[in-house]
Amino acid sequence: MGALLALTSAAIYGVVDFAGGLLSRRIHFTVVTFLGQAGGLLLALAVALLVPAESVGSADVAWGALSGVGSAVAMHFLNRGLSRGAMSVVIPVSAVTGVALSVLCGVLFLGDRPTPLSWLGIGVTVPALWLVSAGGGAPGDGSTARRLPVDGLIASAGVAVQYIGLAQADPASGVWPVAAGRLAAVLLLLPSAVRSAAEFRQPTRLGGAAVLIGGGAALALILYFWATQQQMLAVAVVLASLYPAVPTVLGLAVLGEKVTRAQATGLVGAAAAVVLLSLG
Repeated sequence: MGALLALTSAAIYGVVDFAGGLLSRRIHFTVVTFLGQAGGLLLALAVALLVPAESVGSADVAWGALSGVGSAVAMHFLNRGLSRGAMSVVIPVSAVTGVALSVLCGVLFLGDRPTPLSWLGIGVTVPALWLVSAGGGAPGDGSTARRLPVDGLIASAGVAVQYIGLAQADPASGVWPVAAGRLAAVLLLLPSAVRSAAEFRQPTRLGGAAVLIGGGAALALILYFWATQQQMLAVAVVLASLYPAVPTVLGLAVLGEKVTRAQATGLVGAAAAVVLLSLG
């Protein structure tokens, strides 16, 4: 069940990244990020009120808030990179490096002990994610790739903090750590939103789309949180981080893009990683 929850989280994250990337090219990325976190807060509060919590300690709220700081950093720099047309750089760097940091922390500091099959799946995931995301870079975008690796690297650190922090919250706390995280993210992003206040004069439908995208991201994070309660962190993080495969598939189906040989190889590798991690 844990593997299914993590994979569903990855699927939702993939759709959210695809939609957020397209929206960030139409309106300022600060608007997409801030309204997205606000939408995530609304959804997380609604779910937290519906899902019973046995007890919510201050430590659970603190871990959730730390996770939210990671989310805010990750989405700010991810959307900034996507708004600059660096999708083939930001997504693979943030996904692969975020996986590596999270797995290393789980093994070195949290006592995770993946099985040999799981280690093999983790090993397959890293090159698979890179091939899926970076294999479709358009000719001539190499200069952009060289200029903007910093967006992906900073986003990856945020992804790792988001995943590791939330996994430390007690399952008895329900969904309140996720809600605390969304609140922390909104507060952290508020100053940049105020500085870009003029950018928020957008059609209601575009602002509403940003809110819905943020709600989807919060739902994905809730599913990941539940997955960590049934899987070790290293496995849950890797499965949830397979989301870059989704924008690739959506690009084929929705935008009529052509799959490259590298992307096809990466998709096969990602499928193999899912099997290995599920069996492990």
